[in-house]
Amino acid sequence: MTAQTAGPETLGHLSDEPPPVDPNSKKAEAITGKSPLRIAFGRLARDKIAVVCAAVVLFFVLVAIFAGVICSIFNVDTETVLATTRVNMLNGGLPKEGPPLHGFDPAHPFGVAPNTGNDNLAFWVYGCRTSLLIASIATLFASVLGVILGLLAGFLGGPVDKVISFFTDFFLTVPFLLAALTLAPIVAERFSTSPNYPRIQLIDLIVVLSMFGWMGIARLIRGEVLSLREREFIQAARVLGMPTSRILVKELLPNLVAPIVVSVSLMLPAFVAAEAGLAYLGIGVTSGISWGQTINTASNFFETYPLFLWEPLIGIVALVLALNLLGDAIRDALDPKTRR
Repeated sequence: MTAQTAGPETLGHLSDEPPPVDPNSKKAEAITGKSPLRIAFGRLARDKIAVVCAAVVLFFVLVAIFAGVICSIFNVDTETVLATTRVNMLNGGLPKEGPPLHGFDPAHPFGVAPNTGNDNLAFWVYGCRTSLLIASIATLFASVLGVILGLLAGFLGGPVDKVISFFTDFFLTVPFLLAALTLAPIVAERFSTSPNYPRIQLIDLIVVLSMFGWMGIARLIRGEVLSLREREFIQAARVLGMPTSRILVKELLPNLVAPIVVSVSLMLPAFVAAEAGLAYLGIGVTSGISWGQTINTASNFFETYPLFLWEPLIGIVALVLALNLLGDAIRDALDPKTRR
C-alpha cells in the first residue's frame, strides 16, 4: 500500500494582522463603500453578547428616565410612612407584608424596607436614576477634559506637553479614595445647613469623579496624536496654513473617534461602581436616594431580610457587567485587527 501523502503545510501568520481580504470575495463586497463606523456597527449587530448587553443598558436607561412614570404605574412612592403600618417593630423592624417573609404583595412588588417601611421598588428605580445621572455627567466632563488636554499635549508638544503631562502624573499619584474622604467633610461642614445641600452634594461628587477620571483618556489621546501629527494629511494641512484649531477639530478629532468611544464605554461602568461605593462609605450621595446608600442600610439586615440587600446589589452588578461587556464589544468592533 502506498502511503497517502499529505498536502503542504502552511504556517500561520506570525503577527496579529488578519489575512488579506480578496477584493472579489463576498466579505470585501459587504464592506465596500461603508465608513468605518458603519462597519463597526455591523459587527456589533452580529455580536449576540453585545446586543443583549445593549438591551440591558437600554432597560436601565429607560428606568432612570421614566422613574416617576414607573412609580405612578405601580402606585408607589419614596415618601416615608409610619413604620408601624408596614413593619413589625417588635420583631426587629421586619416587614409585615411582601416577599420573602410573606406572600407576594402587588402593592409592593419589591417588598418594603425594614424599620422605615419604605417601598423598595421606588427606591430601586430612583437609585438607578441617581447612579446613571452622576456617572453619565461625570463621564461627559472627564471625557471632554481628557480629549482637549490630550489633543493639546500631543499636537503642540514642547512646554505645553510638559505642563499637561506633569498635571496628569500628579493627579495619577493622588489616591482617589483619599481625596474623596478629604473633600466630603469639607462640603458637609460648609453646606450642611443649606436647603440645596442634596444638590450641592451631588455636584460635589460629579466634580470629584471628573477630576480623577480624565487622566487615562488624556494619555491615550496624547499617544494617538503623537503618531498622527506626523502623517501626510497633517503635514499638508500645516503647509496650507490651516489654523491649529481647525487641524485639531477637523483633521485629528475624526481620527480619534474609536479610542474616545472605547474610553467612554469603559469609564461609565467604573463611575457607576464608584458612586455606589462612595455612597456605601457615607461620602457620596447621603442626602438623597442611591443604590450605595441602600446597600449600606441593608447590610444590617442581611441575615434577617436579605432581599433588602440583594435588590440594589443585583442592579449594580447587572448594569456594570452589561456596560463592561458592551465596552469590550465596542472595542473589538472598532479594532480592525480583531478576529471575530
